Amino acid sequence: MSRVAPAPFTIHVPDDVLADLRERLARVRWPDQVPDAGWRHGTDLAYMKDLVAYWRDRYDWRTHEASLNRWPQFTAPIGDVTVHFVEVRGVGPKPLPLLLSHGWPGSIWEFHQLIPLLTDPGAHGADPADAFTVVAPSLPGYTFSFRPGQPRLGIAEIADTFARLMTEVLGYQRFGAQGGDWGAFITSRLGLAYPDRLAGIHVTLLSVRRDLAAPAEPTDEEKTYLEELRRWEREETGYQWIQGTKPQTLAYDLTDSPVGLAAWIAEKFRT
Repeated sequence: MSRVAPAPFTIHVPDDVLADLRERLARVRWPDQVPDAGWRHGTDLAYMKDLVAYWRDRYDWRTHEASLNRWPQFTAPIGDVTVHFVEVRGVGPKPLPLLLSHGWPGSIWEFHQLIPLLTDPGAHGADPADAFTVVAPSLPGYTFSFRPGQPRLGIAEIADTFARLMTEVLGYQRFGAQGGDWGAFITSRLGLAYPDRLAGIHVTLLSVRRDLAAPAEPTDEEKTYLEELRRWEREETGYQWIQGTKPQTLAYDLTDSPVGLAAWIAEKFRT
């Protein structure tokens, strides 16, 4: 099978988009908040006002854009989607290709401190023989792996797409994979579906169904776990139900209001 040649990619957000963002941040309409509620019912109002003031008046997108563009970035058509990714070559005698999959809410920026340690361990006091060549794609539907109207992919389809990226586009016949959050599900699926290609997987979240059934005589540790899990299921999974059942309704708010989007994401990062 002939390989698909990736196209070099540079991030550049047009000036008119940034101007529109500043205008929207300047005319935000703030909601009311229950007195002294803090974060109990969602994103704290005082925190959001400080965050938006910083975003509007002091945050410099062009500086961060330049920082992102220090990575070698590419796009490649795979099936019905175009995948954006970074590929940073390892510095060592035989770097192992390593696929990093991010989660939600997230992006490849999650790896900006990790990539130099993985690709050039010798420069950080470790053994150069442990170097990796890092490939970090934007999940289909996220940031630059998106175009209006494109097909929506589930876990299995994203895993298939990433397997094709590593082998058909980049020519890596054997590689490792790592992921957290949504990326952990993708990484687990890769290990299941492509064991002949995977040197190994590493996840920071176990993609298994949580069992709320208590043992007949639970230990104190098991009691604590079950209490924490029940609290999580009761108080912290509302976003999953909304995004999993009526995402289109939510999309109008998050697309039209940068403050609405920031509040939605900031609360999840804080939690």
